Amino acid sequence: MNRGRVGVIVAPANPSAEPELTRLLGSRADMHVTRFPVRSGLTLAERLESYNEALPDMVSAFDGLPLSAMVMACSEPRYLIGPDEDRDQCAELTTAAGVPFASATLATREAMEHIGVGDIVLVSPYQPWLTELAERFWKTAGLNVTQVVQVRAKDGYSSYAVTPAELISQVELAELPGDAVLLFTGTGMNTLPVLRPLSTGNDRVLLTSNLCTAWWALSRAVGRHVTLSPVPYRRHMAAPRVGGVA
Repeated sequence: MNRGRVGVIVAPANPSAEPELTRLLGSRADMHVTRFPVRSGLTLAERLESYNEALPDMVSAFDGLPLSAMVMACSEPRYLIGPDEDRDQCAELTTAAGVPFASATLATREAMEHIGVGDIVLVSPYQPWLTELAERFWKTAGLNVTQVVQVRAKDGYSSYAVTPAELISQVELAELPGDAVLLFTGTGMNTLPVLRPLSTGNDRVLLTSNLCTAWWALSRAVGRHVTLSPVPYRRHMAAPRVGGVA
């Protein structure tokens, strides 16, 4: 079986993108990772802006390594720009890299278009100002954000620090409809462990930044759209498969 190669660009301290993408890509594609430069002494907004500014140079970080696709596994910086600019820049970087390129937000957008999602509940671990930008981004992209669930780690707002237990408890407290589509934004948030408990006994569709990014990358690696399943653990093994994608 020919294995694809996916180039992944992540933020320096992201603890979850690589472990989750590795599980989701499975045996169908190898993953090769580079990280954005560390920017010390900047505010969060300044650091996110620096990632957007550095992105065009990051596509050359793989130095000719043959890739099937390349992804920016980092959602937060894209909320500082609009969805049209996000899509246009990804198209430009596709041309520059010579392989399909997508940000996590574009991959998520295309995944939702693929399964026909129109209404979402946005689950965000970001600081409130960034959550507001994320909500505006998805509304501008044409989605109806019916509710926002703001989740918080023990010591503050942080996609890296919020635990699965904290995520589950705060989503459950929101008393969401049993047929809602939940979008968990943030590639740095540990989301795979929450899919089973938050989908048991209901008809919810659970989408995460890492799940959608893996779906997009694997679809390019195998040369055709793979099927995005609403809940990964409910699917039996089939090929090709990526977590909730079979």
